[in-house]
Amino acid sequence: MLIKTLPVGMLETNCYVVTDEESRKCAIIDPGAESNTILDYIEGNRLEPVYIFLTHGHFDHFMALRAVMAATQAPVYIHVNDVGRRAEYRIDGNRILNFYAEGDSFMIGGLEMTVLETPGHSPGSVTLKCESVLFTGDTLFKDECGRTDLGGDERVLLQSLKRLSDLEGDYEVYPGHLESTTLSRERSFNYAMHQANSL
Repeated sequence: MLIKTLPVGMLETNCYVVTDEESRKCAIIDPGAESNTILDYIEGNRLEPVYIFLTHGHFDHFMALRAVMAATQAPVYIHVNDVGRRAEYRIDGNRILNFYAEGDSFMIGGLEMTVLETPGHSPGSVTLKCESVLFTGDTLFKDECGRTDLGGDERVLLQSLKRLSDLEGDYEVYPGHLESTTLSRERSFNYAMHQANSL
């Protein structure tokens, strides 16, 4: 598995391109801005995008969605709880989204990506698990967790953090912003995760 991190936009949202190196099939996670940056990487490495995944529905995670979808023709997935009636999720009046939920899995060549529902930062936030890697969106950061003042719920977020903490073993954590970390490190040093584990 090859993971390319592309910090995009004014908020430096991490867009991830996750590639099965044997087949060169890839998934794009959170195309937040700068579609040219994302597409140049894909085209320059002759990758075949098979899915576009949104970890949640905040604008800074999908501003380049239309352009990336048009260029790749890859299907787009998001949790239904983060859609509502948002006009920005429609193109020419047609629905462009597919919905995933807890336990759904997707094959990217030989890689399997599985959906874990981790609401709290937003009602439909998900974590995407692939082998020993977690793409946590804005649920879990290094030393921090996501904010809850934009339609989130702090108690629900803490429950999601506890769920992640309770996963067996260790994982690399690739968050929606800032640098990557490990789950073992966050279990030890993340104050919000300590709060979650005391529930």
